[in-house]
Amino acid sequence: MKRKNYDTVTEAVADLKKLGYTIDFSILTEKECLICHSTATELSPEDFEIDQFYRFEGESDPGDQMIVYAISSNKNNVKGVVVNAYGIYADNESSAIVKKLNTNPIQ
Repeated sequence: MKRKNYDTVTEAVADLKKLGYTIDFSILTEKECLICHSTATELSPEDFEIDQFYRFEGESDPGDQMIVYAISSNKNNVKGVVVNAYGIYADNESSAIVKKLNTNPIQ
């Protein structure tokens, strides 16, 4: 997938949905997985790959520091989006799922 530049998190998520990343995932640190609450799909760290990520700097508000991840799972045949904070509001727990997301292998 060709890397694009986005001005906002909303713009990135909307475009990724057009590209087939239609599932909204959240981090569930207690179970060390990603979860889609509407479909009950759970992905452990070994079940998905990070296809792209987009980092947004909060120039005027540190609370606006976010990363949007485009993820896919061949095992579960799904593509989705994870939005996570970084900086002072980041989830700094040492769970396997947070570690995988923070690895950011795509440059």
